Amino acid sequence: MIEATALSKRYGSRTAVDGIDFTVRPGIVTGFLGPNGAGKSTTMRMIVGLDRPTAGAVTVNGKAYREQRAPLREVGVLLDAKAMHTGRSAYHHLLAMAATHGIGKQRVNEVIELTGLSSVARKRVGGFSLGMGQRLGIAAALLGDPATLILDEPVNGLDPEGVQWVRKLVRHLAGEGRTVLLSSHLMSEMSQTADHIIVLGRGRVLADAPVDEIIAGAGGATVRVRTPRPDLLAAALPEAQHSTLSDGALSVSGATAEQVGEAAARSGVVLHELTPVASSLEEAYMALTQDEIEYRAGGTPAAVEETR
Repeated sequence: MIEATALSKRYGSRTAVDGIDFTVRPGIVTGFLGPNGAGKSTTMRMIVGLDRPTAGAVTVNGKAYREQRAPLREVGVLLDAKAMHTGRSAYHHLLAMAATHGIGKQRVNEVIELTGLSSVARKRVGGFSLGMGQRLGIAAALLGDPATLILDEPVNGLDPEGVQWVRKLVRHLAGEGRTVLLSSHLMSEMSQTADHIIVLGRGRVLADAPVDEIIAGAGGATVRVRTPRPDLLAAALPEAQHSTLSDGALSVSGATAEQVGEAAARSGVVLHELTPVASSLEEAYMALTQDEIEYRAGGTPAAVEETR
């Protein structure tokens, strides 16, 4: 379990993390989201002792990271897949890490096999692709068979098979009762992987809830309807909002699918389609963070050109 209490970090006059409280529990995958500059990386660095909090505290399994007698066996961390000696082979990189904790060669071979690096284990990591480096970083995080895992953008650079493998891996590890904190900017992947979400914005916690609750709280659910008499359906639902989609179907908001169907039946309106459309995690995330984005793009190239 990871517990943060009034956790803060300031760099001079800039506050990167602003008195946040959260708990990452075992047995579930917790997603850690936020725009660039939200304080995610700083928070993860404080969890594993790379940055010292200005105020507050964060513990892993009841202890600060620096107090862990065998940190690799307690916490597996992937924060920067490139943080390794490029002249070493993958095998010797892991072997060197293992030697610091009395971990045997058998475990090194096990994580190499688990992460699909067997064919390149004796090659220098300086020649690895981004995806291979990610796999090696995950192997290093798993080396001590830790109860807690912190993975920052673990699918970055992986092919579709690798993305699916990471998804299954983290869910399996959580299913074993481990604590898993997973950071990613891929909302579609996070929606398939995480059970619980913590969202940061400008160093503060914007949301801390199960995925379903965050999506439901964002609102925006609509009903897709196809009917030969959209005018009659609109008259039967005077308090709902209607818009016509590009394919001629109606998008109805302010009413559930059940309410639309019942109104159509009362008015004798034939329906060819009635489909509830839920908000996505991406839509919920954008709604939560729309006022918290520190680095905002300037629009499309055409839009930028028009302003000149």
